[in-house]
Amino acid sequence: MTHSTYIIGEIGQNHNGSVDIAKLLVDLVSRPVKEELFNIDLMPMNAIKLTKRDLTEELSASQMAQPYNSPHSFGKTYGEHRACLELSDEEHFEVYKHAKAKGLEFVETLCAPGTLSLLKLFTPDQLKVASRDLTNLPLLEVMAETKIPIILSTGMGGKQELDTAIEIITRHHSQISILHCTSEYPTSPKNINLKSITWLQNNYPQFTIGFSDHTVGILAPAAAVALGARIIEKHITIDRRMKGTDQAGSLGPDGVNRMVRDIRIMEIGLGEENILVPEEVKSARVKLERSIATKRAIKKGETIKLEDIHLLSPGDGFKWGEKDKVVGKKTIYDIPQNEIIYNNTIQK
Repeated sequence: MTHSTYIIGEIGQNHNGSVDIAKLLVDLVSRPVKEELFNIDLMPMNAIKLTKRDLTEELSASQMAQPYNSPHSFGKTYGEHRACLELSDEEHFEVYKHAKAKGLEFVETLCAPGTLSLLKLFTPDQLKVASRDLTNLPLLEVMAETKIPIILSTGMGGKQELDTAIEIITRHHSQISILHCTSEYPTSPKNINLKSITWLQNNYPQFTIGFSDHTVGILAPAAAVALGARIIEKHITIDRRMKGTDQAGSLGPDGVNRMVRDIRIMEIGLGEENILVPEEVKSARVKLERSIATKRAIKKGETIKLEDIHLLSPGDGFKWGEKDKVVGKKTIYDIPQNEIIYNNTIQK
């Protein structure tokens, strides 16, 4: 990972079972981003994420057979619906290659040991453990055995569950990232609790800490970056009006652009822990700050008294803290009223 925030565009099931839609989402994520006012080219998202399920290890038989009459349904039963939204290993590989061609990294959420079959075709840059699988210890074990870096989401677990997951993974490697997450879709403001990010940083300093966001809008990701999040994950779609349960709560093209813009500007704006006066401010400082000036017209050879001076702009003369360099000095030239007293107008 670079020093900038690692931003993941989560496709999830928003491809609606279509490789072509998944590729369009890859294209969306890879678009250039610009800050228009200052004409700054900004780094786009870093990665996209797909989810792979094995339906034989997903739901109980009764849940799979349950009728699914939602407007967002892609099948008569929930099992048929889920099957329609799955891409095959080969289709995941096709999207992977498209992402790589666009310069993006590829993150894969694996939901069952059986889904590791796609690793025969390609190796994702990182594997993601969904919030619900933080306690799926057999899955964590086989994922860790691959030695591929792992991202954990905390959305449905506390410290005990997280520590157990970390203990299992670190038997094999320590390339772990932890994302603060609230598994409420969308997340209510009262449940965002961004301070969990700093808690994770303090308690797991050896790992990269980030934020998997399910809030409405783009405020929370930028705020998370301000708190030190190094990874941001956000659901994306090509059209929030599309059929699908996650579409309305995802970011469309304009939202993606604005979120990435705000995160990248936040990175620039954070700066360093110091009080700085940028070069761009120095010219304004000269123009707007105040310098010692005459309250009255002072003739050549007169001695300047304290009651003869006050402060006016611009700020390229003596400051009030330097008044002892002015008071008591004789003038070399006539100085009109309300003019700055410069070093070359008084005797040394």
